[in-house]
Amino acid sequence: MTTLPEDKAVPVAEGLFTWPDRGVEWGSSPLGQAEPDRGVEGGSSPLGQAEPDRGVEGGSSPLGQAEPDRPCLIGSTCTACGTTTFPAQGSCPRCTGTDLRTGPLAQTGRLWSWTIQGFEPKPPYAADGPFTPYGVGYVELSTEDGTGTVLVESRLTEADPARLEIGAPMRLTFISLRRDASGAKVMTFAFEPAGAVAQIGGAA
Repeated sequence: MTTLPEDKAVPVAEGLFTWPDRGVEWGSSPLGQAEPDRGVEGGSSPLGQAEPDRGVEGGSSPLGQAEPDRPCLIGSTCTACGTTTFPAQGSCPRCTGTDLRTGPLAQTGRLWSWTIQGFEPKPPYAADGPFTPYGVGYVELSTEDGTGTVLVESRLTEADPARLEIGAPMRLTFISLRRDASGAKVMTFAFEPAGAVAQIGGAA
C-alpha cells in the first residue's frame, strides 16, 4: 500500500486525483469545470495545460485498472454518449450533455505522444531549485470498467528521449513540484515507465 512521507504533502489542486486525506464520492455529481491552470504546471507548448476536450469515445480493451490502495486520477464519463474526459467536467464536450458520472481512471496506460520541455516555462510555473528539462506527454488511460478511454496530458518522470517511445506502457506516480508557504510538499501527478516503482513523495 502506498503511504505518505513523514512530512506533509498536499495536492497541487483539488479534484484532479484522489488523495489519502480527501474523500471522493463517485457517481453522477460532476466535480465541476476544471480551471485551465489545473493541468501540468507551466509550459509554453500545447502540452503545457490540460485540455478537457481530449475525450476519446469508446474503447473496449482496458488499458489497466485502478488500484484501490493507490491515489488515482478522477475522470468523468457522459452517460449519453460515453465520452470520458479528464479533468472531470460538468458537461460533455462531445454532445453537450450534463449527466456525467465521475470515476477513477486506470493507473497504467500507453504513451500516446511526448516531447521534452527543454527550457524554463513562464509563470505561473514555479519549482524549487534550478530548472531541469522534463518530459511531457499524453497517456491513454481506460476508465475503471474498461468501457472508455481518454488521453491525459501529464508530466513524465523520464526526460531522456532515447527512453521514451510511443506506445510504451506507463504508470501513474506522484512527484513534488515545490514547497508551499507552510513548507508542505506540493504534489502533482506524473507518469513513469511501467517498470519503475511508483510512490508518493520523494526528494524536494
